[in-house]
Amino acid sequence: MKKLQLLLPLFLLFTLLNAQTQKDFKLFDERLAYEPNLSYDANIPSPEKILGYRMGERFTVYAEVVNYFKALDAASNKLIINEYGRTYEHRPLLNVVITSEANHARLEELRTRHLKLTDPTTTSNAEAEQIIKNDPIFLSYSYNIHGNEASSTEAAMQVAYRLVAATDAETKNMLDNMVIVLYICINADGRDRYVQWYNSVRRNVTGYEPNDMEHFEEWPGGRTNHYWFDLNRDWIWGVHPESRGHVAEYQKWMPQVHTDYHEQGYNSNYFTMPGTTPRNKLLPDSYEAWSDTFGKANIRVFDQFQINYFTRDAFDFFYPGYGSSYPSVQGAIGMLTEQGGGNSGIAVETDDGTVLTLQQRVFDHFSTSIATIKATLNNKEALLRYSYDAWNPKNSKSPTKAYFLPDNNNGYLYDVIAILLRHNVKVERTTADITVTDAKNFKTNKSERKVFPKGTYIISTNQPRYLLINSIMERNMVIEDSVMYDMATWSAPIAYNLDAYTTNTTLKITSEEVKTAPTHVGKVNNPNPQYAYVIEWKQRHAPRALAMLWEKGYRVRAASEPFTDGTRKYGAGSLIILRGRNLEKAADIQKDIQEIAEKTGVVIDGHNTGRMLDGYDLASTRNRPVKQPKVALMVDRPFSSYTAGQISFLFDQEVQLPVERIKASLLRQTAIPKFGGGVDLNDYEVLILPGGGNGLNQLFGKDQLDQIKAWVQAGGVLIATEDAAPFFTNERSKMTTVKLLEVKRDSSEAASMLPFADRTDFNGKKRVPGTAFHADLDVTHPLAFGMDKELYTLKYDNLAFKPSPDLQTVGVYNKDNLLVAGYANEENQKNIAGNTFAGVLPMGQGKIVFLLDNTQFRMFWRGPTRMMENAVMLLKSF
Repeated sequence: MKKLQLLLPLFLLFTLLNAQTQKDFKLFDERLAYEPNLSYDANIPSPEKILGYRMGERFTVYAEVVNYFKALDAASNKLIINEYGRTYEHRPLLNVVITSEANHARLEELRTRHLKLTDPTTTSNAEAEQIIKNDPIFLSYSYNIHGNEASSTEAAMQVAYRLVAATDAETKNMLDNMVIVLYICINADGRDRYVQWYNSVRRNVTGYEPNDMEHFEEWPGGRTNHYWFDLNRDWIWGVHPESRGHVAEYQKWMPQVHTDYHEQGYNSNYFTMPGTTPRNKLLPDSYEAWSDTFGKANIRVFDQFQINYFTRDAFDFFYPGYGSSYPSVQGAIGMLTEQGGGNSGIAVETDDGTVLTLQQRVFDHFSTSIATIKATLNNKEALLRYSYDAWNPKNSKSPTKAYFLPDNNNGYLYDVIAILLRHNVKVERTTADITVTDAKNFKTNKSERKVFPKGTYIISTNQPRYLLINSIMERNMVIEDSVMYDMATWSAPIAYNLDAYTTNTTLKITSEEVKTAPTHVGKVNNPNPQYAYVIEWKQRHAPRALAMLWEKGYRVRAASEPFTDGTRKYGAGSLIILRGRNLEKAADIQKDIQEIAEKTGVVIDGHNTGRMLDGYDLASTRNRPVKQPKVALMVDRPFSSYTAGQISFLFDQEVQLPVERIKASLLRQTAIPKFGGGVDLNDYEVLILPGGGNGLNQLFGKDQLDQIKAWVQAGGVLIATEDAAPFFTNERSKMTTVKLLEVKRDSSEAASMLPFADRTDFNGKKRVPGTAFHADLDVTHPLAFGMDKELYTLKYDNLAFKPSPDLQTVGVYNKDNLLVAGYANEENQKNIAGNTFAGVLPMGQGKIVFLLDNTQFRMFWRGPTRMMENAVMLLKSF
């Protein structure tokens, strides 16, 4: 009783203190005013007037953001609004161009003159100097590329209002001498996913407490786009309409300065430039000094308002596909800002007891937006000269003169050509054979004498986009630091598994410029055959053709081995459509086959006989019937939203095969085979687990594992990818006999006695931070049908599987020449070399597929992708 009497006053005291904290908390700090000393045109509506609330009071749904900018457009001649695309969910993607009325009247002329600076090979120094002295400088901002980093779109409205409504002389000077392009929200789908979720759970009494549900998004969160992709990794590759749209717009304006606006964890203070290592060493030497100039401009404002910030100890710009690094390889000063507060709602208490508000976050981004504009204007001519010099190929730091991509029917070559053309890279194609004496082979990293046949694609670095070309095409970039923010390599020829060569010699080449991206043109040879149609499985879009055949109800077989009729050779996995097995389709088969060829870009051969010269005959029972499987992809925690999104995109957008996304939370409600909600695992033939890591221990208990095992033994195909694959080894779940190889923890005296300050660097050198390894494939196995024997695989860990008689090894890390590009220390290379990363374990009537490395990373690392397609579409039948 005495204990209770003592506890009650303490509880009451705590309650009173908490209430006092709540009482003292202010959602708005009046000192954070948006330049109140300025006078504003009363005819220009402020965000508050249109929206009905102050900036920072709530999050604005995207449709209301669009309405506000339309109102500005209607009210001011200093701003025009432009729709440059649509999202998957059909939201408009907009930018606004802000400059003086006089500049708007001749905007196309100014833009065209400005673009002359981007080609110093055709623009004289005298003409360039005239443009630099007399024309405006171009600046752009990208806001809200991560949907749940939502304060920057709020800031964009305030920035636009301040620029078009302020009537002071300084603002007039800004708009007379600058063209400012604001991408108001790069990721509209992700933003609305976050904003609508947050508005639906927000409390009336502000939930600033860190443990409140306001600060914990539901899976997959709003960071990503509709397909759960991080758009801030897609600037180069253009997988998604958001990226293709804003990159096309970027190419249209080619600014001197670009800042990408982000948020980080709410316990962090504001990050402004410069960043940390590793750096892209190909950039002009003065880039770092310029980034510091802009950082210091931001800092002066922050010092004035006692806003906390940091520089230099985080965020590298090594990977060129960020919104902060892409502009830098396009001749601009590309920069990043990171406001503390992502996913923190309207207010949240930080780890030092202060409350961070949305008002503060909007104000901070507004402040750096204006500070960067002023710093740009103050350095106008110098920045224009920086870009002019950066676009001059004579200033290249790379010895590479050209890249050669032979057109040898590699499936992904045309993808790479399309990427380059989107970035205004000049691509040529030889019109005659050419001999190169120092052709350096990407695969061997050795120079050789090479005759390139007519039709080889050539990308010369003697062009204005040389910085971009070398940054995305070089086999291996110089790495200063093994501790990096994203990945250690992204070389396009490696990622797309192309045959590629470089030369350091300036050559005279007979060629023609490629104006439009080549495409795979489908056709039907012998369109009305007596016996069968055959589709070579190696073709880029053969999986899409198979999906269409299934959709139309055709019975299809896949070849178990290569074969030939004496004229044409076909690889294992090639699709066979026997007319005699599809007699009910006699009236439509010719039309359907023609449609499939045209829509997918595959070549389909008609055969008048089933007898083959070599290999199994077309109707041999060795050529297996392949039926459309019913496929489930696990989503929700603990699975990776990124990997799940990539796999979903692969089959939904590219292959167009139905794949059902099943929430893992249903697993927790009832044991497999009944998921809960009436979902039965026995209704599915293929189950894909996209990562999940240690969370699989909580998801799959003994009963669930026993039932999954029984499902596999009954004929199911379980595909475990990335960190789901190790879970099914003997060392983890003990469900199989597959052995996992791990690098043992360093217990040496040197590691044990390591000073605290050295531990980050020491441990960083033991990581494998997105590195390309040589791999060898068993292309006789159905998992590797349609693939080349050699593969570049992307590695993010130091794990491997030990080869064994039980495990059918399909992909093995090369034993003699493992490291291609990126970083891995000798210990990790030794552990990985010669061991398995892709394999199949037969289990009863079914199989477990182990795919340790991501097979479709961000949908740009495409070399391994066919393994995932084979696992889903073919493996059930073999």
